[in-house]
Amino acid sequence: MNQFAADNDISGRADLTVVLRRFYTAAFADRRIGPFFTEIAGTDLEVHLPRITDFWERALFRTAGYGRDAFGPHAALHAARAMTPEDFGRWVQLWNAAVDGLHRGPNAERAKATGERIALALHRRLAGPDAPTGGEDGRGFVPLAALELRTTA
Repeated sequence: MNQFAADNDISGRADLTVVLRRFYTAAFADRRIGPFFTEIAGTDLEVHLPRITDFWERALFRTAGYGRDAFGPHAALHAARAMTPEDFGRWVQLWNAAVDGLHRGPNAERAKATGERIALALHRRLAGPDAPTGGEDGRGFVPLAALELRTTA
């Protein structure tokens, strides 16, 4: 069993750090989105983790300052290699799996909903407001096979 009880909600920065480390470990290893982090951006997790934790702490709890440009780095990635709806869908899938594997509760649900909103907003800002997302209703992303998720998480 995981060291965290899946019925505990995300309660602060320490929980977010663990979720984010779990997410990025899976994302870096993922065949679809890993190259954005490892090859194109050359992300150093130990440098990135405190910054992205600030972002999520601010998004969920309004307790950290985050004064960085969140869009700029994504625009640079997109310019180097266009991010598709499937790439954003995979990001959402891995994010949800990281949260669900550790936490349950209102903050965990808000983290997942916020992740999907951010992915959708980034996709639309990068590809245009009318860009298809792959979702039947035009709002969400087509999820990839659960089997693929289990192979990298």
